[in-house]
Order: sequence, then C-alpha cells, then structure tokens
Amino acid sequence: MIALTGIPVIDTPRLRLRGPALRDLPASARFWASDRSHMMGGPWTFEETRVEFEDLLTQWQRHGFSLFTVTRQGSDEAIGGIGPFFPDTHPEPELGWSLWNAADEGQGLAHEAAIAARDWFFAATRYRTAVSYTHPANTPSHRLCERMGAVVDPAAKHPYGEKSTLIYRHFAGGKP
Repeated sequence: MIALTGIPVIDTPRLRLRGPALRDLPASARFWASDRSHMMGGPWTFEETRVEFEDLLTQWQRHGFSLFTVTRQGSDEAIGGIGPFFPDTHPEPELGWSLWNAADEGQGLAHEAAIAARDWFFAATRYRTAVSYTHPANTPSHRLCERMGAVVDPAAKHPYGEKSTLIYRHFAGGKP
C-alpha cells in the first residue's frame, strides 16, 4: 500500500510502518532525551532530535527510503522508528531501530518491524546489503541483528571516527 505522500505503508500482523509525521516528534524527542538512547548516540536535546527528524523526512525525497514510524495495528500513536536510512554522514545505508517506550520491548515488535522494513528496502531499491552500526555493549541490538540473519562485518566502514562500533551486515533475502 502507498500512502498519499508516496511513502509506502507496510502492515504486519501487529504493526503498521508508515511515513514519519510531525505529530511523531514529541514521542521521538522524549526517547532521544532519555538515558535509554545512550547506546545510539543520545541523549539529544529537542533541537537535535528535530534536526535529525527533518533529515529523516528529506531522506525519503533524496533516496526513496528512510526510517518508518511504527504504530500498533488500529492505532496511529507512534511507538518507534525502524527501517533503512542513509544520512550524508554514512558510507552506506543503515538498518536501524528504536522503540520509544521500554514497555514495548521484549515482545518481538522490533524484530517484526525490522524484518518487514528490511525486506521492503531490498525489494524497492538496488541495494543488496545494508549495515547496522551498534554500540559494542548493545546486546539487544546484536541479538536482533543475528535473529535477522546479519553477520558481523569487521571490514565495513563507519561514520563514528574512533568510537568503538560493532557493525552487522544485512543481506537481501536475510542470508549471506
């Protein structure tokens, strides 16, 4: 299904992945201002979150893909941002995820959304691989990458300078 904005809408059994909207910014900003974001580059100020949010919106125009806003089926309340994105600072597209409320974790929601977004990304673009840049201590993200069939790629470049980063490589079809 394609939304009127040209951004696809992806339905899974429990979730809807849709294009981000300005109404999602407050929930996103609460997450990015919290300590829960510390292994993903946060915490950020509201202004930093707004700038990043606007870049995600323009990536849909520049690349034809970017992060989806995730909602539960039957609700339009944003619970996270998941999918492919490609900021100018990155050497290649990244698959990323964040669930904005701790209560939504541990239910397989990130996995469900990430698989749907990954499969859409590879079907809709010329890319055959993407990466996930993870903090070395972010074991929940490592487990999710591995559940998705991604493997550690020590040769992949990352945009974080000297910061220690564990990079997982995702493949079209879910396997190397």
